[in-house]
Amino acid sequence: MLRKQVIPKPSRGSIPVEGEISIADVATVQVTSEQMEHPIDNVFDPSRGPGGSRWIADAPGEQSVILVFDHPQTIRQIGIEVEELAVSRTQELSISTSSDGGRTYREHIRQEFTFSPPGTSFERELWSISPGAVTHLRLEIKPDKGRHVGHATLTSLIVA
Repeated sequence: MLRKQVIPKPSRGSIPVEGEISIADVATVQVTSEQMEHPIDNVFDPSRGPGGSRWIADAPGEQSVILVFDHPQTIRQIGIEVEELAVSRTQELSISTSSDGGRTYREHIRQEFTFSPPGTSFERELWSISPGAVTHLRLEIKPDKGRHVGHATLTSLIVA
């Protein structure tokens, strides 16, 4: 008789972030659209890195993802991963926070990611910020800068 054990598959190159906040425990996630087979839930699961699960917007053009925290959070770091395996494009992402219940936002990060599959298909960034007590965190994504025809994607969003 063959002796065997089923072992869990290791995480694919996750971003090591000390003090990561479990978004499911502390926030409601608002999203402008999502494909049924690639929901926003994938952004917060442990399958990270190249080949990880991801969110894909159902509609082309600009998209927003907003974290509405149950109670103000102190955020020190934000990490994101984006993978594009099929289309050459430049995706622009901006990250803003609100400390007044979402009435006003302050932009902290604006970054472009240029994808040219199969060579350049994955981007990972980790930023340090110090916005104070955050009630809302907003990502605005232009999936195909200048052409407005692409679908926004995001592999992971890490908040610590």
